[in-house]
Amino acid sequence: MSAATNRAKGDQGPDEWQPPAKTYWFTYATAWTNVKGTYELTVTPTEKAKLTEILETYTS
Repeated sequence: MSAATNRAKGDQGPDEWQPPAKTYWFTYATAWTNVKGTYELTVTPTEKAKLTEILETYTS
C-alpha cells in the first residue's frame, strides 16, 4: 500500500474503505478478518456485512 493510499484510509474499516485495486479486496478482507480473530476484537454489524459481501464475492 502506498503512503498516499494509507493516509486516505486513515482508521476506517472495510465498511468505509476498500483498497483502490479491486483485485486486492479479498486479500484485504482476509487480513482484516484474521487480525480481528487473532486479537479477539469486536466487529460492527456494518463491518461484518461488508466483509461477508467481499469474501462471498471472491469465493463464489
